[in-house]
Parts: sequence; C-alpha cells; structure tokens
Amino acid sequence: MSGHSKWANIKNKKAKTDAAKGKIFTKIGRELAVAAKAGADPSTNSKLADVIAKAKAANMPNDNITRSIKKAAGELNNVNYENKIYEGYGVGGSAVIVKTLTDNLNRTVGEVRHIFDKFGGNMGTTGSVSYMFENKGVLIVERTVDMDEDKMMEMALEAGADDVITMDDCFEIRTAPGDFSAVRKYFEGKNVAFDEADIMMVANDKITLNDEQLVTFTKMLDAFEDNDDVQDVYHNVDLPEDEEEE
Repeated sequence: MSGHSKWANIKNKKAKTDAAKGKIFTKIGRELAVAAKAGADPSTNSKLADVIAKAKAANMPNDNITRSIKKAAGELNNVNYENKIYEGYGVGGSAVIVKTLTDNLNRTVGEVRHIFDKFGGNMGTTGSVSYMFENKGVLIVERTVDMDEDKMMEMALEAGADDVITMDDCFEIRTAPGDFSAVRKYFEGKNVAFDEADIMMVANDKITLNDEQLVTFTKMLDAFEDNDDVQDVYHNVDLPEDEEEE
C-alpha cells in the first residue's frame, strides 16, 4: 500500500512545545509504572518492553524511563490505576475513541463527557464507534536512503508483519496486536529506530470535515490531550498535514 501524509493521522498527538512534550512524557511515565508493577524486567515483561519502545519513539529520556519504572515499587504501590476506553462522536459525525488510565473512574468519565459536550459532540456507549476501527500494532520507521521500500518489505515479511504502508517520508508497519512484540523485537534486533511504536485503534475509513468543523474538532482533541487521565485519542477524521505534524 502507498500513502501520502505522515502515518495517515491515525491519532492526534501533538508535541509542538516543551510543555506538550513534558505532558506526553508524564503520561507515558504513568503507563510505564503501571506496566512495571507486573515486573520491572522488560526481558520477562513484554508489556513493559512495548511501553519502553513507545517511550523511546517519543524521545523520552532514559533517566525518565528508569525513574518511571522504579515508581512501580514505590509511590504507585498502593494506587490502583485502571485502563478505561470511552467512545463518542465529535462534530460532523466524527468517531472518537479516548483511552484513559485513571485512579478515579468517576472523575474521568465526567471530564471526558464534559469535553465531548463542550465541543459539539456526545459520549456514546461501548461499541458505538469502535466497530469503525481495528486494533493494530503500528510501528513507524523513517524512510531513508538506507531503508528503501524493497528492504522494508523484505524485513516486514520476515518479521511477520501484516502490512506495510509506504508514505512519502516514512513506513507504517502494521501487525496483529498479538504479534506486535515479536515484530518490534525483530526490528530492534536490526537496529531499526521507531518514530512511533504502539498498539492503537486504526480507523477503517476517514471522513472529511469543513473548515469550521475542523477548528472545533481540533480544539476538542487538544482538550483531551490536555487531560491528565487521557493517554491516547483515536479518530476517523482526515486532518490537514499541518495538524498532523508534531
């Protein structure tokens, strides 16, 4: 498959300022700490290894990663975080999935519902929009002189990936969720760095919003990203490239 814009705006993730990057690091740090509660050794804890790969792809410093893992045995020992996914609609009938990690479900559901409502959307029930998405492992690799399409296709096939989408500036490697860790390890063994490494909800089809709707929709995405409990936001809107870039 081929494509034009950078990883098809699978999800909204902005890191245009140091403050935004810091917020992303904080969220990934919490995810690292929670994953590490099942074991601090990534060689025996595949979930932790996957989150470490996500952290490195986001350029999170190694010291931050180490500190977050150590938190699992410290301050988070008596805190129970839960993963909770909310579904809903934004303006123009757009489909939105909000992935949260929270120690207070009542607080989080209220805040997520408020953001949907504030920007002309509404929160739906479980299954209301998720049928429009597929859960996929996604690895983004920069396209370079040393990594051309033929070489990537060969490596992806050997690694056991489902598909490779060739973009102007990168390759998007897709895997079944259960194969994500193995495919990631294969590429890491070949010293391939990732711009993105995560299991995410990928929209089956995209919709286009008008300019006014795009402004409102982007503000809603920003509000979700600013919420401390929100880990990731997935949607089916075809965003302009200047809205995709980090």
